Amino acid sequence: MVRLGVLTVSDRVARGAAEDRGGALVAQWAREHLQALVVETQVIPDERYQIEEILREWSDEVELDLILTTGGTGFAPRDVTPEATRAVIEREAPGLAEAMRYEGRKVTPYAMLSRAVAGIRGRTLIINLPGSPQGAIESLEAIRPALAHGLALLQEVPGEDQRHRAAGESSEGQPNWADDFLKWQQARRAGADPAAAS
Repeated sequence: MVRLGVLTVSDRVARGAAEDRGGALVAQWAREHLQALVVETQVIPDERYQIEEILREWSDEVELDLILTTGGTGFAPRDVTPEATRAVIEREAPGLAEAMRYEGRKVTPYAMLSRAVAGIRGRTLIINLPGSPQGAIESLEAIRPALAHGLALLQEVPGEDQRHRAAGESSEGQPNWADDFLKWQQARRAGADPAAAS
């Protein structure tokens, strides 16, 4: 099971002037499409060092597999989520952010203004999503074909690195990435040999 944290970054939501619709939708999407267990959710203002602190804590201490942030990725002076994320990650995953912008551009030209970042800290994947609920879900759908596989690679699920296949090749008989990841993690947490669950 993918252990997930959803971090909503918004001054307005943090002070109670708006509802956190984006964070709730993101969590629901992850439950449905990644079989995710939502371990952490939090709403904070657009404060760079506060964002950094939570990303580090959730990665290093809570040991989440995936952190999805919503908000703070645009051009406004207080939009600092990408800067906070870059300060925390050890390796960038630019293809995910590029895919989200590419697909978003098909819906609105404003997708070009997104400065969202994706990257890795330890074994935790961190992805910035737009603050717009619709934009956040569209971004997740853009990376959905590769997300579970990427998480499995990050967790070193046995044999996962052998499962790349050419785009357009038939998926008949191919394993379900999310199901395989779930089985592997259950075996790992139960103290069994993860290779036996693959």
